[in-house]
Amino acid sequence: MSILSLITAPDPILKKVASPVDTVNDSIRQLMDDMLETMYHNHGVGLAAPQVAVSKRIIVLDLSKVDIKEDNITNSEYKYPLFMVNPIVKAISNQTATAKEGCLSLPKQAIEVSRYHEIQVTYLDYYNKLTTLNAEGWLARAIQHEVDHLDGILLVDYLSNLKKEAALNTLSKIKDAAYDK
Repeated sequence: MSILSLITAPDPILKKVASPVDTVNDSIRQLMDDMLETMYHNHGVGLAAPQVAVSKRIIVLDLSKVDIKEDNITNSEYKYPLFMVNPIVKAISNQTATAKEGCLSLPKQAIEVSRYHEIQVTYLDYYNKLTTLNAEGWLARAIQHEVDHLDGILLVDYLSNLKKEAALNTLSKIKDAAYDK
């Protein structure tokens, strides 16, 4: 496995709608393995292919190390890591929840986003098997966040123009400080 380079905003690839994958083959599995390694290396819980400069509809998730205690949901209900190719999300109920989210493509930013609390996601798994998963709480939030990346939507897109500009300016300063080292 390899650690891939992370793409950060405002890179244009993050604003593109990613292309569907025809079939999950060895090269796609290698990409997913590399994405997972990259996510772990950067202490993330989810990663979408556009975040590593690959415009394909692929996400990986692992919330197993996140302490989740909400609505009697435990992470042991899910088998991690999750590999999702061409995920399609459908809300199960209209109930939403607002919480702060971080993003590997927007380092050191925390942005409040309202998302569906309970979803159903259909996708091709690591072995090209069509799979359906019902998720709620933080897993539902993480899936929706990563699928946003596949649709060219970033966390800052949920902000007003003024707040979006401030967040991107902060990111620019972080990048400049890292470059100066």
